[in-house]
Amino acid sequence: MKSLFEPDTYLTTRNRLNQLDENSEKLWGKMSVGQMLHHCQGPLNIMLEKDHYGMKPNWFAKLLFKKMLYNDTSFRKNMPTAKFLKEIEPRDFSTEVNTINELLDEFHNNRDREEWKPHPGFGYFTNEQWGKMQYKHLDHHLRQFGV
Repeated sequence: MKSLFEPDTYLTTRNRLNQLDENSEKLWGKMSVGQMLHHCQGPLNIMLEKDHYGMKPNWFAKLLFKKMLYNDTSFRKNMPTAKFLKEIEPRDFSTEVNTINELLDEFHNNRDREEWKPHPGFGYFTNEQWGKMQYKHLDHHLRQFGV
């Protein structure tokens, strides 16, 4: 699995994000492109310690899902979304694409960081695992919109 900490993967992902526009059509799922961009900010905000979305440690989810977050298998289409990351309100594309690009830059600029706080729901991740899971999530939603 690629990692957003890798310079080439980071740049390719930024380029893919910038291929989107307010008229980008989804290939599956319910979110508009603006909603998807806002949704994708959640995992970055958690990692960058900007928000924890009220998550609490969950041993059951940790046991069942943690390795799925960073393994080499892509997320399947129409996977259920965690309640705290569901988007139902309309979102402005320009605002959301600017915000996610800023978060992505901040994330990548932390690529040499050795220590991260544990994820509020899943616990400790290595630097490598954080980079892979952030890429995997963004890649899933970029593929959702055909980029």
